[in-house]
Amino acid sequence: MRRPQLPLAALALSLAALPLAAQAPRLGTAEFPTSGARTARPDFLRGLLLLHSFEYEDAAAAFRAAQAKDPGFAMAYWGEAMTFNHGLWNEQAPDSARAVLARLGPTPAARSAKAGTARERAYLAAVEQLYGEGPKPLRDTLYERAMARLAADYPADDEAKLFDALAIMSLSQAVRNVPAYMRAGAIALDVFARRPDHPGAAHYVIHAFDDPVHAPLGLAAARAYARIAPGADHAQHMTTHIFLALGMWRETVAQNAVASGSDRSRWQPGHYTYWHHYGLLQLGRLDSAAAELAMLRDHVAAAPRPRRLAYLAQARAQQVFASARWDDPALGWEVPVPADATNPRAADRFTLGFAALQRGERALAERHAAALDSLRGATPGDFGGLPEVPGILGDELRAALLRADGRTDTARALLQAAGDRLGALPMEFGPPDVVKPPHELLGEWLLADGRPAEAVRAFTRALELMPGRRVALLGLAAAARQSGDLALADDAEGRLRQAAGPVTE
Repeated sequence: MRRPQLPLAALALSLAALPLAAQAPRLGTAEFPTSGARTARPDFLRGLLLLHSFEYEDAAAAFRAAQAKDPGFAMAYWGEAMTFNHGLWNEQAPDSARAVLARLGPTPAARSAKAGTARERAYLAAVEQLYGEGPKPLRDTLYERAMARLAADYPADDEAKLFDALAIMSLSQAVRNVPAYMRAGAIALDVFARRPDHPGAAHYVIHAFDDPVHAPLGLAAARAYARIAPGADHAQHMTTHIFLALGMWRETVAQNAVASGSDRSRWQPGHYTYWHHYGLLQLGRLDSAAAELAMLRDHVAAAPRPRRLAYLAQARAQQVFASARWDDPALGWEVPVPADATNPRAADRFTLGFAALQRGERALAERHAAALDSLRGATPGDFGGLPEVPGILGDELRAALLRADGRTDTARALLQAAGDRLGALPMEFGPPDVVKPPHELLGEWLLADGRPAEAVRAFTRALELMPGRRVALLGLAAAARQSGDLALADDAEGRLRQAAGPVTE
């Protein structure tokens, strides 16, 4: 799972320097009664709304502004401490959070004594569990239990419900646990139904349901979230977690353009621009996507930060496979992917190796395959993602090498097994880390081998895992037409035409 925020170490260093805008754009509405000074409450509420939209740096600045106006405002310290917990991404900076709490008081008892109400003491008690002793999974579990008790003790407190929903999803340590996500989604949906302008309600509904199977349940929240919080870039992007899962490419492109900023000359490779570029590819706007990738490469060359390089490598891989341009000029770029960005490194090696094989450069393809094999079983690193990705990509490249040797049956079997392994994993959101889905490649091979009926089945499975993907739809249309299923071919072609309508880039 790729995520847009800074690494927490960098976040901890940068928070203190951020100013708080006097007049900020709209962020939605929430109700959170506190005992803080009247003058400090607007800053606290602004911090809360930003926290719900994962705008952590700005949220921390708002909470500190509340502290400046009321140094004893316990909940303002609670809020700032919460900005160091990014549970859905399995990121946490407990030492930084403990330092914030220590400014309120030296011990949990001293901090609790400064809370003005029993409810506020319950919130402080919960955050003490989150940043207490023990390994992170244990602390996450104790925190969720505390939030569940708080929500039960204060049934009118929608904030407690929403923070509990977020805590439930965070228990799985950044791997989608469907029953837990459904439970959290039900809580968030209930609040969203009663509070349709609440950013956290819409946001957590989207996170709970942003896989292809459950995405329809999040569509109403996705359509609402950008309107609820126009002042949060993350809210503009977050809508596309649902749009992409449903193959809604025009909306994916348009919203990520907004999230990336109106001044395109300042765009850098990152989470929002990566999704924007991927959406252009799915719309068939290959030349526009290539121009954008070249612009992003020029920008990152001037400031080659590790995360930007990882995103650039991922985007290049997506472009090569969307266009099937095995001699794409982008393949000649030097993109030093960070060592701890395991899945982007795997995608890069796979792309370079596969493209080399298509050009007939067997020795180069073998070298990339060996490098890819060395990544099998490596931890995903700071960039995140599933640890099985390098192994699946490695098997795909090995299958392609077998096919090049004429061992087509063995190659298809290995590729089918890779696809089965991918299909058994928890569904991820966003552009696929397995940049050439195995079932899609298998469909192409079967079609080339004169087995269109089997290709139809392979492309259908690929589209179940990644709805609306252009290359798979093109393959399905061709395979269905060759197999005589003209209705299915017409449907696939109609979906392609619908996706390729006008779009704001």
